[in-house]
Amino acid sequence: MGIMRGGAELVELLGRAGLEMVGERRVEEVLPAPFAWRYVTAWQAEPSVTVASDRPDLVGDLNAEWHRLASDAGIFGADGVFLVDFPGSGTDGWVRVRLCDRWDLAGVLGERSGQPEFVTMSLDGDVLVGATTEEYAVWLVAVDRVRQRREEAARMAGLESPEEREAAWETLFRGPRCPQRVLDAWASGLSLNPATPAQLRPLLPARTSYALYGALPAEAVDALLADPDWEVRSRAAAAQPDITPGQWARVLLAEQDERQRWLLAMTAAERQARVAEDACRALAADPSARVRSEAARLRGLPASVAVQLAADPADGVRAVACRTAWPHLDAAGREALLADSHAIVRARSRVLYHQDRPMPRAVFDAEDVEGADGRALETCLLERDLAEHLARHGERAQRRSLAANPRLDPDLVALLAEDHDDGVRFEVSKRPDLTEEQRSGIPVEPDPGTRHFELDWVKALHHDEDAMRRLAASSHFLVRRGVARARHLPPDVVERLARDEDRIVQLFLAESCDDAPADLLLRVWRWWDGSLSTPDRPRGHPNFPRHDLLRYADDPSPRMRRLALDDPESTPELVERLSRDMSEEVRYRAATDPRLSATAAARLLEDPHEHVRQAAALHPRMPARLLVGLLRGGGAETAARNPGLPVDVVRRMVDAVVAGAVAGAG
Repeated sequence: MGIMRGGAELVELLGRAGLEMVGERRVEEVLPAPFAWRYVTAWQAEPSVTVASDRPDLVGDLNAEWHRLASDAGIFGADGVFLVDFPGSGTDGWVRVRLCDRWDLAGVLGERSGQPEFVTMSLDGDVLVGATTEEYAVWLVAVDRVRQRREEAARMAGLESPEEREAAWETLFRGPRCPQRVLDAWASGLSLNPATPAQLRPLLPARTSYALYGALPAEAVDALLADPDWEVRSRAAAAQPDITPGQWARVLLAEQDERQRWLLAMTAAERQARVAEDACRALAADPSARVRSEAARLRGLPASVAVQLAADPADGVRAVACRTAWPHLDAAGREALLADSHAIVRARSRVLYHQDRPMPRAVFDAEDVEGADGRALETCLLERDLAEHLARHGERAQRRSLAANPRLDPDLVALLAEDHDDGVRFEVSKRPDLTEEQRSGIPVEPDPGTRHFELDWVKALHHDEDAMRRLAASSHFLVRRGVARARHLPPDVVERLARDEDRIVQLFLAESCDDAPADLLLRVWRWWDGSLSTPDRPRGHPNFPRHDLLRYADDPSPRMRRLALDDPESTPELVERLSRDMSEEVRYRAATDPRLSATAAARLLEDPHEHVRQAAALHPRMPARLLVGLLRGGGAETAARNPGLPVDVVRRMVDAVVAGAVAGAG
């Protein structure tokens, strides 16, 4: 049976089996289905009922026996609802179902009729009945006291002695070599593992790109950039953080393939990497026009070479080089670009020319300066006739760009402030040259669905306390948000912003300002626990409260219960208690606590929620036997990141990865 994605296909299949789907798919707070299958298919599983495959009414007998076992075990809830999983049910695990008047699990939930493969479980997760097809019979396996069995298994795992732990690590390296996919997963996990010794890290990039994102020794970077495999060279060039100008020069000049040389030059330009002058000169003289165009963007390009590229025979090269070369061109060179045969070169040069010379309407109409540079109307100096024409009759996009032009006459700014388009008025409202009275006269409303960027002019005033006081009282939410981004603010400004009606102002204050008060940080924590740019705030803020947090241990909000473990007076007993919390959010916090017991870590390895299971797999106290199981199976990458891996085990894993790479190359 092929893998199904759910939806209509799943409902149709369940219908054929006589099962009614109840509610939406969800993560059920019981043993995850893949772990439940172990009770049915593991080598030590014992059937409760065996039904021979040659029985004349095989399907009917199987359905009857399953129903008897399920009824006796208590699978069915008061409303008849239970959980089911089978190959093809999708990746979401359990499905809530109830039996219809006519049903046929053994005839439908399997590869073919009479060869069933399914497991059913009660809603409380304490009993299950599964069906699996063996060579000459079908086994029906009933398991009771599932929760108690799991607890006992976790307790036994947590009692692992040092000798048992040592023996478990030895089993990792016995038997046949791990498949290449597992070794690659080890390489990725070890690259992210803080316990991996620095001297071993240069051995991993050949198997995983993860290893390339941390700074490697110069000799390792040299080797990667000289690797015969283009993929290794390109990934290293894109990811290594500290490539020197000389290393860039060597990899660029050594590249014989034109396309690959172009891609490397593009990578260097995009990363704004400084490239040694000799390489810049060589690339500027490259036979390939697209290589030369990337050379025009390189840091380290001599001014004389930029001027040379501005006169390149290829239109595309001149179109790029004109910007780099413009400050270094003499009058004749600039005139040549303004009269260039290529429209894009002329238009881009025209934009550069009119940064300090008013652009007349005739030039604007004749040259596609907007197409050549989308910010032309924001940056160019415009003649009055052109500016007024665009302010009154320009298209919406033109008026919006014009509204941001810092050199627009005040009366035209006032005109655009009354524009019928909300977006135009909003652009005007962000201008730094408005008085607060003018700004407050332009009605603006935050759009929750729009991403707004920080105002550069507000950021430039962050060190001016008087300006921060004035701007903190602004009617404009973006101005106040910009003030809240300051690293330090006067106490009165902090107090004002901490009470701001715009909660994004409060959020930015909590994320960015080192002076944010504890009560604000705690208030923001109730609805925000960190972003990609500031993942540790507000909770990691120096002013976040660290004491008197035990009072939240029984708080109705899971987010607040999490905080109880941050209190210095919290205990391992509280960690154990919260590792059993009804909220996966709280269990996840417990799974990351260094005081978590090995038993609790083992139990959380079977948590219904994947992120909790992953956190448990990363816990240093995870029993070695369980980690070895993960390292040889589907959780290899996560397990290889566990900081509790002994250094000698890490060394042997790296040796296995390297040996696998050699064997694969051979």
